[in-house]
Amino acid sequence: MIPDESERRKWQNPQSTLLDAGLRSSLTLVDIGCGDGFFALPAARIVGETGKVYAFDENPDAIDRLKRKATIEDIKNLEAKTGKAEDTVLCEECADIVFFGIVLHDFRDPAKVLENGKRMLKATGRLVDVDWKKTSMEVGPPLQIRFSEEEAARLIESVGFKVQAVTESAPYHYMIVATKP
Repeated sequence: MIPDESERRKWQNPQSTLLDAGLRSSLTLVDIGCGDGFFALPAARIVGETGKVYAFDENPDAIDRLKRKATIEDIKNLEAKTGKAEDTVLCEECADIVFFGIVLHDFRDPAKVLENGKRMLKATGRLVDVDWKKTSMEVGPPLQIRFSEEEAARLIESVGFKVQAVTESAPYHYMIVATKP
């Protein structure tokens, strides 16, 4: 079961997660598989007027909801688009952080998605993957589609990243931070 946003906020604070990932004022973040903005909206607030958030998802309804929320909050530093992660590169070497917020396990070709993320990442940037632990729990996607920390780290390294850290992130998730070599 995937919880609704209000339930999810009880055990996952998107702002804290983003700050733990190294996001700060004036940076540029690309949120791949952003849904309706659980991480993208707090990211836009954190980076402020001098920063930028690019967000995309293949679900046009989710992107419409994200755009409406951004308009209501008068957030102007967020650019949201519809697109499949396997086919989308929004910019070349523009991002300080390429962010996957509990979605890497959902992609048809996660290696291709990571390669596209690598193209969008600055040489000094970092890839951040927050995903479900591969343990049985009442929330989250089916256990068989989740990546363990080791599986995700191997996948990330297989496309040319260097894993810098693997840490716990909230009770149900881990965070992997990787860089270009």
